[in-house]
Amino acid sequence: MTPRIQKHLRQPRSCERLHVTHVHAAGIDVHANVHWVAVPSEDAPPPPPDHPANLPAQVRSFGACTADLIALANWLGQCGVKTIAMESTGIYWIPLFELLESRGFEVFLVEPRQSRHAPGRPKSDVLDCQWLQRLHSYGLLTASFRPADQVIVLRSYLRQRQMLIRYGSQHVQHMQKALEQMNVKLAEVVSDVSGVTGMAIIRAILRGERNPLELAKLRNDHCQRTQAEIARALYGNWRAEHLFALQQAVTLYECYREQLRVCDQQLQAYLETFADQSEGRPRPRRQVRRQRERRPNDPAFDVANSLYRMSGVDLTVLEGIDSNTALVVLSEVGPDVSRFPTAKHFSSWLGLSPQHQGSAGKIRSRRVQRGSSRAGRALRLAVQGCHHAKHALGAFYRRVQARAGAPKAIVATARKLAERVYRLLKYGAEYVCQKIEEYEAAYRARLVKGLARKAAELGYRLEAATATGS
Repeated sequence: MTPRIQKHLRQPRSCERLHVTHVHAAGIDVHANVHWVAVPSEDAPPPPPDHPANLPAQVRSFGACTADLIALANWLGQCGVKTIAMESTGIYWIPLFELLESRGFEVFLVEPRQSRHAPGRPKSDVLDCQWLQRLHSYGLLTASFRPADQVIVLRSYLRQRQMLIRYGSQHVQHMQKALEQMNVKLAEVVSDVSGVTGMAIIRAILRGERNPLELAKLRNDHCQRTQAEIARALYGNWRAEHLFALQQAVTLYECYREQLRVCDQQLQAYLETFADQSEGRPRPRRQVRRQRERRPNDPAFDVANSLYRMSGVDLTVLEGIDSNTALVVLSEVGPDVSRFPTAKHFSSWLGLSPQHQGSAGKIRSRRVQRGSSRAGRALRLAVQGCHHAKHALGAFYRRVQARAGAPKAIVATARKLAERVYRLLKYGAEYVCQKIEEYEAAYRARLVKGLARKAAELGYRLEAATATGS
């Protein structure tokens, strides 16, 4: 049986003695109602008289209210702390992080998995904050990525917009449920009940119209079904309780659509506050592609031009990326990717790089990291349309899919697309789309080179076959 080929993994650096890199470091274990803080023992002031006897002098507990957070920041200032590592889940860390950052502290938001790499130690809130402080003082903790404050505000607006779309789609399902309970088969004759034809018929039903022939006349000219087919599906029992549920669902759906319109206005206005990185240059023209029709949930303004003005580059020139995907990526990462040293660091943060887990010469797992970022999910969705695409990225997708299956092909293609996004944001050079013929020729050349090398190892010589006449 042929042994499995092991990849050459990066060798760790030579072991060195741990030395303190952050002298005045603090560790905070963040919770919903209490925060545990530890500072170096030599920096801690004398404890107050009411300090618990079983609690070390360098450890304090503070509440989660604003007054408590201010007292926590003041105490850290008295201790001479310069840098802080905090561990938290959820969103409890945000107010404390913003307050400490405004006070001039260097704050590290640490992923909980980093402090759990040393199992077997006792686990408590008091010990956790001391463990964080000790690891941070030795420089063993890495800060999570957090974009600039201006990008954070943009990200909040976009996440609010995505939440409104998600909540509105739930009420579309409620409309479909009420129609099905009345045996009105509207969803079977129109592609989307929230579209032009569907909403016109639903509003007419709520106004009291029950004649299917009259309802079918509200059909849009672009609808694929005829009036007779639509009228046949609109015979129902019209029970009062289902009509009431339908009215409630329509009201809530229209409310969310109105809030979505207001959110788009706020998002457009905030994008104008970014400095103009385009320097007055017009947005580059995209290569000839099929124009995608505008969808109901698309923003009501020109997103591509606003993003080009914000970042100075046009991400939509990349294969598979439209204005919505570019908006998600730039709102989660921002136009500055200098925090990521290489494209590999960037794709790893997006959750598109395999997490190698092996021991004793056996590979346990190479799965990607769970809970990938929103930008990573957006890139995965973007490359799903590459299955039939006639460009180099589509050829790469099909090659990996034939060998490893669609899920791995999606991740691998999304990683390749993420590297292109990184290089475009970092260097800003003009992007040249590789043609599928060039990609296939380069892949064939690599394949022939590998076969020639293998033949040479076995003592043979690989030669091209010459065409012979009949």
